[in-house]
Amino acid sequence: MDISVVIPLYNEVESLPELTSWISRVMEENDFLYEIILVDDGSTDGSWEMIGKLRLNNPFIRGIKFRRNYGKSAALNTGFDAAEGNVVITMDADLQDSPDEIPELYRRIVEEKYDLVSGWKAKRHDPLSKTIPTKVYNAATRRMSGIHNLHDFNCGLKAYRNAVVKNIEVYGEMHRYIPVIAKWAGFTKIGEQIVEHRPRKYGKTKFGMSRFINGLLDLLSIFFVGKFGKRPMHFFGLMGVLSFLTGTICVIWMIVEKQYDIIHRIKYRDVTAQPLFYIALVTAIIGSQLFLTGFVAELVARSAPERNKYQVEDVI
Repeated sequence: MDISVVIPLYNEVESLPELTSWISRVMEENDFLYEIILVDDGSTDGSWEMIGKLRLNNPFIRGIKFRRNYGKSAALNTGFDAAEGNVVITMDADLQDSPDEIPELYRRIVEEKYDLVSGWKAKRHDPLSKTIPTKVYNAATRRMSGIHNLHDFNCGLKAYRNAVVKNIEVYGEMHRYIPVIAKWAGFTKIGEQIVEHRPRKYGKTKFGMSRFINGLLDLLSIFFVGKFGKRPMHFFGLMGVLSFLTGTICVIWMIVEKQYDIIHRIKYRDVTAQPLFYIALVTAIIGSQLFLTGFVAELVARSAPERNKYQVEDVI
């Protein structure tokens, strides 16, 4: 099979007939062998019934329904598990992503050998309250991840080699950072393609302000897990040692200073009367806690069933 199109959706009943018809037309014009996987994330507007009707007329449509709303990451991860195509395309169900972009995305994966190609909506039809924070997050993600050639990590329109989606796990709200997850999994050939961003035609946006806080927390989580997931002691242990040594050095300094003042008959303050002593004490205690946290995390990591699971590219 050439292409699997994975579409997570939530209450998009009005757009589904037009979207699936458009995708099918593009696939037939380019002689692609394809499947459309519609993942209903607990819709309440009749989207699942619509998927059933569409499947009667189009055998290439497959449907997966969640009992309740789990989120876009869960829908994508489930769709990835079900995808059988050599190239997997993801897009949103609201018709703001154009299926006409599919042939070029497919070509870049197959001919240019990219692992992942992410869309970039250079011209957006969104309010400033959404576009400005998005630019800030994308800048922060580029800096932390080292993927400097992507302008929009969260664009729903992406293309993947099948091996990529079968070797990554998307959970929580990590769908915003799939290129980062792919990079940490060893898929480093990541490209970008300018795509059309169409105005929303049906329904209403699922965008909420909570995504900004969640997005920051998810970015920090994915950075830490990707870099230190198999060696947490390298992070907590280092921070703990530095903190403990800072506190210890401060205390030693105050003790030496007091002894110097005593020897030279200079008026002095008791070590415990100085605010720096208590700051140093807290720093040393925090350092000890960080070190112990790293030790416990290391024990947990060594006991994890995936402790020796690594990405193997090929075997000869």
